[in-house]
Amino acid sequence: MAATTLGAAVARACGVDLVVAAGEEPIPLSGVAVVTGVFSAVGVLLAAALRRWSARPAEQLVRITVALTALSLVPPLLAPADVPTTATLVALHLLAAAVVVPALARSLRGRGVAGCARSTRLAEG
Repeated sequence: MAATTLGAAVARACGVDLVVAAGEEPIPLSGVAVVTGVFSAVGVLLAAALRRWSARPAEQLVRITVALTALSLVPPLLAPADVPTTATLVALHLLAAAVVVPALARSLRGRGVAGCARSTRLAEG
């Protein structure tokens, strides 16, 4: 959350207004933090589910989150915002994914459905 909020603050300082449509209020920095936090929590829940029900949770998480990150770029690209705002929003989505996804994937390395990794090692060895 801090990285995206800082990124939005730097963009604002550089003159990006973060107004998505004419006549609307700019996206507040607190809004950036809250949305990043909510979707990071969704990522944590997804990681927990994959840890419980997947034999290869880290790989599955990366695949799913890459697809979800790509989908998350659609709204900023379709919004009637100016180019600097659109570029900033896309960059913030990619920044959030670059921070959250690797951290969650690392937490899942070597883990999977209870007993699967152990039974695979026993069968191989």
